[in-house]
Amino acid sequence: MKKIILARSIGWYINFLSYISPGKATALSYRFFSRPRKGKLLENQLPKVLRRAQRETLLFTDGGRFESYIWPGNEQVILLIHGWESNASRWKKMLPELQQTGKTIVALDAPAHGLSDGLEFNVPRYAEAIDIAIKKYRPVALIGHSMGGIAILYHHFLHKNTGVEKMILLGAPSDLRVLVDNYARLLGLKSRARRQLEHYFKERFGIDVDEFSGHRFGREVQIQGIIAHDEDDTVVAYAESKKLAAGWGLASSITTRGLGHSMHDENLYRQIREFLGG
Repeated sequence: MKKIILARSIGWYINFLSYISPGKATALSYRFFSRPRKGKLLENQLPKVLRRAQRETLLFTDGGRFESYIWPGNEQVILLIHGWESNASRWKKMLPELQQTGKTIVALDAPAHGLSDGLEFNVPRYAEAIDIAIKKYRPVALIGHSMGGIAILYHHFLHKNTGVEKMILLGAPSDLRVLVDNYARLLGLKSRARRQLEHYFKERFGIDVDEFSGHRFGREVQIQGIIAHDEDDTVVAYAESKKLAAGWGLASSITTRGLGHSMHDENLYRQIREFLGG
């Protein structure tokens, strides 16, 4: 209840500012939309699974840094992309199954997450990090959870012929429109404040909220994949997976029950390992 009251109070203030100071209203609205509240890690308090990995810091063209973790195997690489308010340690339970493939496993900390720089998270920035990592590690497969899933699909929409042969999306959203509408509903944003936020996406990223869609991106994907989603997911609606599947014709769908948004399950891991091959 306290969180709802706080969100509505912030929304009221943004609605008020949208009339007297639209620039400040938009900045505040985007800040709360893009700034994760958790998921950061401290160097001296890394989870054990990350302490066991080799580490490498990669650089954006503007000098920003993001962290990668490497569990060595053969010359083939699987790249793991986590979601919102998480970090590379979220793969701890799946890692042993993936290592049975014999492949090298690499996981990233997203911008503003884990040990990576920044306070702001957005899919275009994440896609840039993914592109840098792909050029560095040359993975044959990508696995993305939640926002990490739509980020790898968006990356593939932008960059073809990367050498990636397979992609797996776990509990991934499809439409930016749904995310923006859910956010606006949570804060109680009025139409004026909503339009200002959507204009900001267009002005800064060249993104039309209604066109930023996994269904649209999937039509460009010419590699095999898996779209896995749980019917009981209360974070990203199961219907989002149907949109993704309708666009990405070469992907197989896996429906689970009772896993929620985390998608942690031994049977699912096994199916993923078999799909990736060993």
